[in-house]
Amino acid sequence: MLTLPLYRLVVFDFDGTLADSFPWFAKVINDVADRYGFARIAEHETETLRRMDARGIVRHLGIPGWKLPLITRHIHRLAARDIDAISLFPEISELLIDLERAGLRLGIASSNRETIIRQVLGPADARRFTHYACGASLFGKAKRLRSLIREAGVVPADTLYVGDEIRDWSAAGEVGCAFGAVSWGYTRVEALAALAPTHIFSNPASIRDCVAITPARAVRGLEDR
Repeated sequence: MLTLPLYRLVVFDFDGTLADSFPWFAKVINDVADRYGFARIAEHETETLRRMDARGIVRHLGIPGWKLPLITRHIHRLAARDIDAISLFPEISELLIDLERAGLRLGIASSNRETIIRQVLGPADARRFTHYACGASLFGKAKRLRSLIREAGVVPADTLYVGDEIRDWSAAGEVGCAFGAVSWGYTRVEALAALAPTHIFSNPASIRDCVAITPARAVRGLEDR
């Protein structure tokens, strides 16, 4: 018997959710701060910032709004330069295979560039995603997420957005879809849990379990078609 998934569309954030980019980001951010004239991040500040939302971080670092697009573009250029320093978290590829086998549609809604995302994913995993909504501004994820859901031909109620930041939670709320917070990303899970997300995921396998899929069930589901 085919096990029906809880959602029809699963959309992922990229950095901190699929890709382990925080160690790289931590290495380059103070050079970016020097270049664009905002406050450097002292080691003792890191944990405090990882419990803030994006607007709070921007205020704390003294970044004027008009500089955000410039800073974002520069960070993207650095990421493209250092692409070999960024990789997927363990078990992500296996998760994507299981979700694809179960017939779920997969998407990515991210502030990062699609070219960078595809390079980190690699050709096989990149092909598992049928919908990309990339290059969102720091506070523009809801618009991209809404467009992706519409393009996929599903309704928000049938969509799960998986992310690691408070702005991901906000975007899901604006759109009206479920939000799953991961515990391994940029924002500390305690800060995300305080927002009462639909789901909290402790590892990639728990995402698979959330949508009622195990590898065995996924294979049986394909055999039943």
